[in-house]
Amino acid sequence: MQPVSNDTSPAATDAQTSIPLLLAALMLVMFLAALDQTIVSTALPTIVSDLGGLRWLSWVVTAYLLASTVVVPLYGKFGDQFGRKRVLQVAIVLFLLGSALCGAAQDMAQLIVFRTLQGLGGGGLMVVAMAAIGDVIPPAERGRYQGLFGGVFGLATVVGPLIGGFLVEQLSWHWIFYINLPLGLLALLVIGSVFRPHVALVRHTVDYIGAFFLTVALAALVLITSLGGSLLAWQSLDMLCLSLFALIGLVGFVLEQRRAAEPIMPLHLFRHRTFVLAGLIGFIVGVSLFGAVTFLPLYMQVVKDATPTSAGLQMLPLMGGLLVVSAITGRLISRWGRYRVFPILGTLLQAIALGLLSRLELDTPMALMNLYMGLLGAGLGMVMQVLILAVQNSVELRHMGVATSGATLFRSIGGAIGVSLFGALFSHALLGGLGSDFAASAGGAASLSPTAVHALPAALQHSYLQAFSGAMHGVFLLAAAITSVAFALSWLLREVPLRKATQG
Repeated sequence: MQPVSNDTSPAATDAQTSIPLLLAALMLVMFLAALDQTIVSTALPTIVSDLGGLRWLSWVVTAYLLASTVVVPLYGKFGDQFGRKRVLQVAIVLFLLGSALCGAAQDMAQLIVFRTLQGLGGGGLMVVAMAAIGDVIPPAERGRYQGLFGGVFGLATVVGPLIGGFLVEQLSWHWIFYINLPLGLLALLVIGSVFRPHVALVRHTVDYIGAFFLTVALAALVLITSLGGSLLAWQSLDMLCLSLFALIGLVGFVLEQRRAAEPIMPLHLFRHRTFVLAGLIGFIVGVSLFGAVTFLPLYMQVVKDATPTSAGLQMLPLMGGLLVVSAITGRLISRWGRYRVFPILGTLLQAIALGLLSRLELDTPMALMNLYMGLLGAGLGMVMQVLILAVQNSVELRHMGVATSGATLFRSIGGAIGVSLFGALFSHALLGGLGSDFAASAGGAASLSPTAVHALPAALQHSYLQAFSGAMHGVFLLAAAITSVAFALSWLLREVPLRKATQG
């Protein structure tokens, strides 16, 4: 270890007085990172209409999720080794550079590449901002600040579709990325001025080889789920090569974790029952959450003729249900000291809600749709944070950090793979349902632009909306089936008494 400083000088005292300003900047950083996971959902129809590339629609979301997922383990160690202030500044610069390039993208390929760059920075924003709290806040006071950061993440998830819809409607889709620039620069300025961590730098052996194999495996899996059966035939040579890359990446990652001095994911955790179950259930929760957040606004804009802003507002039952039930669940767990029942009930509610959403028709009342979304949000609220609690409560304290990041990693991977899988299923079913006759009759208007759809002649418009609704049925039926597996797995969780202390 190399101590940075044990300074108790007036400069250190001044740093303490700047803590509220620093925390505000860190919360802004967390807000931006979380916001970009959902802000594009209501803008997707407009983006596809402007740039084309219907088949690549889900990759606008997936590219960010995938990139931000694979770099999370690396950022944690970079922060320890090089200092969290410096690493956080680099992450912010990468994020802002990616945001500026995304706003200037001229086609879908450019946007996907720039979203990847943005995700490489965004993954660092979350993990380093959370770790930075520990550098400036003593343990006795840390709980309430961690709660504030959790609230910021929830707020970003709620308002993301709403802000995205408002910016698209009032300005253009480019501004969902440009809005990051002034806010990010402000955070960068404040962090550079007042963040003075007084901690020791720790020499880590960074597992770059493990990170490489993990990236190869995840990228190949996402490509398989997004391209298989649509752009590439399942039996094609390209799909065989992608499958081979996925297998090589997975085997290479496992072998590297066996020999690495500081593995990204210690293999002994996979002998821990609660960790494995929480990871699998969290993976499926990621599929449900990001799949719903991505495709429900499309339904509202295309089928219900909602404006982007209105589509964002209509997502509030889902996000409100998630936040309210999550808060209530936390209080009940604190009072009862038990948590196992909540993942069981939550995954059941998710499966039921997704099954009900698969029955959406062209004339389904919005009130009924809001009920289904609220039910889905309530189910998610009973599961997401409880799984993290179960893992933290059951593993040894010395493994709590890596176990927590591992459980979160599974959920992020589920989101990335789920969005690409649902996107491929949706676009394939939609284009198959329309057929070549529609494309010829409509002059190539088989796009996801709500304006283009509602400008079609009545007969063609009805055909398009029927095909669109049918494609949505398949997406939510698959999500319901996958979530049913999580319901079955949740029964295998064991009730471990909650720890009364933070040490020992």
